Amino acid sequence: MRVLLVEDDDRVAGALVPALTRRGLVMQRLPSGAGVLERVHDVDVVLLDLGLPDVDGVVLCRQIRSVSDVAVIVVSARGEVDDRVQGLRAGADDYLVKPYDVEELLARVEAVRRRRGEPSSAAAPVVEVGDVRIDLARHEVVVAGAVVALSRKEFQVLALVAAARGAVCSREQVLNEVWGHRGAAESRSLDVHVATLRTKLGRPALIETVRGVGYRLGGGG
Repeated sequence: MRVLLVEDDDRVAGALVPALTRRGLVMQRLPSGAGVLERVHDVDVVLLDLGLPDVDGVVLCRQIRSVSDVAVIVVSARGEVDDRVQGLRAGADDYLVKPYDVEELLARVEAVRRRRGEPSSAAAPVVEVGDVRIDLARHEVVVAGAVVALSRKEFQVLALVAAARGAVCSREQVLNEVWGHRGAAESRSLDVHVATLRTKLGRPALIETVRGVGYRLGGGG
């Protein structure tokens, strides 16, 4: 299941993205409303915070609903009845007040999918490039028929790049979603993880560096 998290709080996103990734969801995250309308067509569920820096989440929810029928779950600290009613009337399928339990959020995602007649437990996609097979649900990578053992962070980096399916995955996104924040130490660690991935996979071209921007899935040769 492909999920877009629209959340400006790096700490919240840094905890939530790995937690949902471990449960088999393919996660993307945006820290503001910019770019959301362009991405909603490529995901199954949008988790939408209302307190965004550039647009009110209720307004953004209406905009999403005007261009897509994607499932929208509001996840917000605004817990008053009026806030919940406003969010649901703007087109949200569900409304969850922070702080919340990850298992409850996952259950609500599955419930929304069921109500829409979509399979709630569909397997996360498998990405194949040449003889490399990346199973995002099982956290398994197979190269030329052999399973390659990766650390948790190594797999998370690879999963983010693979899930983008050729689109550029920015360094900022990887750092936010895997490390939870950006800093010089984390940036150096990312470089090390990418180099280690290329060595372990034996496919240096699988993760292409887009200089000054980030990474994208290559040909694997």
